[in-house]
Amino acid sequence: MKKITASITGVAGYIPDYILSNKELEKMVDTTDEWILSRTGISERRILKGEGQGTSVMCIEAVNRLLDKKKISPLDIDLIIVATVTPDYEFPSTSNIVCDKVGAKNAWGYDLSAACSGFLFALTTGAQFIETGRCKKVIIVGGDKMSSIIDYTDRSTCIIFGDGAGAVLLEPDPEELGIQDFILKTDGAGIKHLYMKAGGSAYPSCRETVDKREHFVYQEGQAVFKSAVKGMADVSAELLEKNKLTGADIQWLVAHQANKRIIEATAERIQLAPEKVLMNIQRYGNTTAGTIPLLMWDYEQKFKKGDNIVISAFGGGFTWGAIYLKWAYNSQNK
Repeated sequence: MKKITASITGVAGYIPDYILSNKELEKMVDTTDEWILSRTGISERRILKGEGQGTSVMCIEAVNRLLDKKKISPLDIDLIIVATVTPDYEFPSTSNIVCDKVGAKNAWGYDLSAACSGFLFALTTGAQFIETGRCKKVIIVGGDKMSSIIDYTDRSTCIIFGDGAGAVLLEPDPEELGIQDFILKTDGAGIKHLYMKAGGSAYPSCRETVDKREHFVYQEGQAVFKSAVKGMADVSAELLEKNKLTGADIQWLVAHQANKRIIEATAERIQLAPEKVLMNIQRYGNTTAGTIPLLMWDYEQKFKKGDNIVISAFGGGFTWGAIYLKWAYNSQNK
């Protein structure tokens, strides 16, 4: 019996219209365009504006674009998983809202939280439903409205993050392309370096938590940077070794867009030529769970059927991992 593999058969994305540039940030905090660009590679990021506009707004648009592009009915979708750390509500899940608004009446779904590794965790989870034959069409969405949990008086975090969402369609692959292998890891000891203290059951929202500004992202930059460089590089190298591959066998690195130097360090570790390393961090910043699908969306036309691709990410908490996949189609249009 032939093995069932899960392939990405379509990708779409959405970014908000409003652009927050480095020049504008210079007016808000003590920083400069040159400093931000040299240390992160970011020139601008997108921000979702408007009252009541949550992460679901971007996810819905990304999914609708994907459905339209693939010319499939929302009624054909079996499952929608949304990777996010900025859900619209504590409950219902953002996936619930997305399923309803796009008309996926036959689908069920849930949210998955793994910070910047969220899309990797969701993609590998969704693939299991395809590989077991339980589902035929699964949509994985990565999206975050990071502007909703960023302190714009904190120059260490406000320069990094932006808003955006991307979505991919997973389907069974008759040629055994798609996801070949993955390694995912977590280390809860990393919580002290990158987390949001208040808003959960340990520290419920109250006047004191608001006054102490505990509903914003807290990050120890140097500690996170060192862990991210080691984590992404090591797991990518481990995945290649496990599958008896080298950098010469890989066509593209699709890495989480957190910091240009982290991405370059990962590519160097697996001996990947610079022209094989994809980046759009300069335009979007770090959209957390949205970076990888947005990167795929931007560069989809570069991918060729059969291309070996490594996807790698590192997130708060800590979470990290890498996926090895074979691209399943030649793109005709974005």
